[in-house]
Amino acid sequence: MSLIPKEQLRQWIKEKNMKSMEDVQSALKELFADTIQEMLEAELETNLGYAKHDSKSKRTTNSRNGYSKKTVRSEYGDIDIQVPRDRDGEFDPVIVKKHQSNVTGIEDHILAMYAKGVSTRDIQDHLQQLYGIEVSPTLISNVTNKVIPLITEWQNRPLQSVYAVVFMDAIHFKVKQDGAIVNKAYMVIGIDLDGHKDVLGIWIGENESAKFWLHVLNELKNRGVQDILITSVDNLKGFTEAISACYPKTEIQKCIIHQIRNSIKYVSYKDLKKITAELKPIYKAPTEQAALEELDHFEQSWGNKYPLLVRSWRNNWAEIATFFKYPPEIRKIIYTTNVIESYHRQLRKVTKGKAVFPTDEALLKMLYLVTMDVLRKWTGRVQNWGQILLQLSVFFGERVQPYIR
Repeated sequence: MSLIPKEQLRQWIKEKNMKSMEDVQSALKELFADTIQEMLEAELETNLGYAKHDSKSKRTTNSRNGYSKKTVRSEYGDIDIQVPRDRDGEFDPVIVKKHQSNVTGIEDHILAMYAKGVSTRDIQDHLQQLYGIEVSPTLISNVTNKVIPLITEWQNRPLQSVYAVVFMDAIHFKVKQDGAIVNKAYMVIGIDLDGHKDVLGIWIGENESAKFWLHVLNELKNRGVQDILITSVDNLKGFTEAISACYPKTEIQKCIIHQIRNSIKYVSYKDLKKITAELKPIYKAPTEQAALEELDHFEQSWGNKYPLLVRSWRNNWAEIATFFKYPPEIRKIIYTTNVIESYHRQLRKVTKGKAVFPTDEALLKMLYLVTMDVLRKWTGRVQNWGQILLQLSVFFGERVQPYIR
């Protein structure tokens, strides 16, 4: 349905003598400016409580006090408006706020494109082609900088008291620092007792260590996380010590996929398929005892040739075998870090065009914007969560039951 009757629209086209797209743009620019102007007038009228020249209805000592000229950027180019003022200086317009110089929604466009990994040069080209507006790299940086307070607020928001599972992992991005290129970025995802996933935080750091991860976990504790039932982690350094220091009751599950990747580093290419096939019965075993028997069989076959591989599984066994005590629904969630790996894939889709980030801040802005897109899609609960929660309430008792609604 047309917002304007066709006859009125035709009359308007005729009056404006529109014959080209340039004429349409010019007329729309004028109409847009007039609309903004009338909305400002209506705002002041509502604020004062009486219409212009209607002094009989005046119930305030405040009054109109002329106009101030302002130029704002719109989809139709720059337009001049007259912002009405009041004598007491109380009027604060909403339609065009004080110090606002842009009414195009351009900032939203810039943030949306930045969140998709579009380069600064391509953002400039897009806005030039679409709106005929030239924007500088500095303007784009200033617009994206407006998310920094949002990032700070998000990074410090209160969290749930208890998380059923927390995944911790690193994803590496190249960032310039003091003339060198370093890799850094660390993520934590939690599944709460309602079965909902959330990214608990993003940390930018130079190297992984027990001290670094202890800092991350202490932040989670300070934001309200009193207990974590199970953590699923890769085989990187520092996890076990940090978790034990901060959440001593938490069970640690080392990712099976990472364990396989790390242990086959010792294997020659010609044995690779055989080794991976013969490792499978270990982590697919129905019980821990059966898994240990399979590990013994594996050692008999390959222990002499690849002693470091076998030693890796033996040394990490206590944290590899955690999942054996749980039913398939819980095993499926915790035995790998697939949840966080999937999230990382979403990040890489957007950041693959960025060879090197100029600063930590530039990296953090992009990761935050992509994460907000990801979180909008995480609306449902983990599959079979009702059954999983019943199992957790039995395994963890009083650590879970008071929080079940």
